[in-house]
This record gives sequence, structure tokens and C-alpha cells, in this order.
Amino acid sequence: MVSNGSSGEGRRPVIGLTTYLEQAKQGVWDVRAAFLPQQYFDSVTASGGIAVLLPPQPEPDAAAAAVLEGLDGLILTGGLDVDPSLYGAERHPLTDPARHDRDAWELALFRGAEERRMPVLAICRGLQLVNVARGGTLHQHLPEALGTERFRIGGGVFATNEVVVDEGSRLAELVGPGGLDVHSYHHQGIDQLGAGLVATARTDDGLVQAFESDGDGYVLGVQWHPEQNREDRRLFAGLVAQASVYAKTGSRSPSERPSTSSGTTSETTRPEAANGVLA
Repeated sequence: MVSNGSSGEGRRPVIGLTTYLEQAKQGVWDVRAAFLPQQYFDSVTASGGIAVLLPPQPEPDAAAAAVLEGLDGLILTGGLDVDPSLYGAERHPLTDPARHDRDAWELALFRGAEERRMPVLAICRGLQLVNVARGGTLHQHLPEALGTERFRIGGGVFATNEVVVDEGSRLAELVGPGGLDVHSYHHQGIDQLGAGLVATARTDDGLVQAFESDGDGYVLGVQWHPEQNREDRRLFAGLVAQASVYAKTGSRSPSERPSTSSGTTSETTRPEAANGVLA
């Protein structure tokens, strides 16, 4: 793998995608394995990037620091619920059991990517994790908070919902402003928005469906699943384009980066929830 220390000329950008470690069967084998639906990495390769899978690591901070040196962009993928203790909340009965390995790994990757100003695309769970990393909170069960099952109809079938994209946003530059039909499969959502994040799309019930960083870094989060729409890979193309620029300019270590007020945290600092409880 080519290091980001090179000029980046003449190569496709390398995009890391987070995965689970799951029990999986293949033939006579029944073992734990890295797992991610193919639609994710197909969307990256179709957009001109090289997809690299990133399963959870036993020493997440150290591993993230090493792994990020070989990447040009990061995608935080969908999956089970973020541990509510990370934003100072008690677990709702319908919240998924905590996956501490994945939470710790993805928080370390996101912090490291922000320190390097590496472009990040956060999808569904990924959006929720970024919000928590920035000190925001989540609704743990939207049918109670909003009185609707519209965002997760179950049975592995994606619901279709219309979101309204704000004009002038980075998201609008990719998909256009106004109404957009998206594929939804989630029962949680953003409650209080994290520091340094700006909502750029909502549904008609007011739920935040997308955000982006208010600084000069590229952090784009969507609550829906763009990988499920083969006809529209614009979000992946946008990330790959940003990653191409990053590959040419190279990364800077945290000590070389000028201080900002963007609300990012260091590798060794855990996010502080909006209610003041350390996650």
C-alpha cells in the first residue's frame, strides 16, 4: 500500500471501510470473520477508489494510527446501535447489545482521521457514532420519540423516505437541494447535534438526516444507506474525489496541525456527552 507521504500521482485513492467481526459459515467452516455487505465496497470501486476493509482491532488507538497512514479516506459504515453509555444514557430495552470492540475502533479511527484532516463519510450507524464523538446524543427508539415506524419496517426491507437537503450545503453539491428519496433502516436517530456539526437534511418530522462539519475538513454524515442505490453513488464519488485531493496533499500529524475550535478530540480523550457525563 502506498503511504500518504507520497505525491499521490498516478494511483487511485485508498478508502477504508469499517466492518464487524461476526460468526460466519462457509462450507465446513464456522468461524468469526470480518463482515461487510458487498454493496459498500462495490460503491467505492465504482467511484474510482480502492476499498480496504477495517475490522475491529484489540488495541484500537495504536492500530488506528498505523492504519490511517495508508488511507486517503474513511467510511464509517452501518450496523448495530452505538453503546448509549458513550453519550451518558441508560440502555433502552430495545437498544442493541453493546459492541464495545467496534465502538472503540471506530472512535479511534474517526479521531485519527479528523486529526489528519482525512475526508470521512459516515453512514447510518456511522453518522450516529460521529455525533456521539462530537458530544451529541441519540434518540434510542424513534417509534417512542416520534411515534412512527417509518424508518425501519423490518424484515431486511429498506424503507423509502423523503429527506429535504439544504441549499448551499456540501450534500447539495453532490445530490442537489430539495427533496430526495432515500433508503432507510434505523430505529435510532440524532437527538442533540454534536459540536461543530451542521444539519443539512431533515425529514418532515424534523429528524436530522444528514450533517457535515462546519470547519474546512470534509466530514459528511447521512442517516440513510446510499450503498443500497446502485443508480446513485454520488456520495461515494464525492468522498473519493476528496480522497484524491488528500492523497496529493498528504496528511499532517496532530503536532503539525494548527489548533482549531472545531470540537475534535485527541486519540486519548473520550467524547464528553452533552449532559456532562464522560463517555
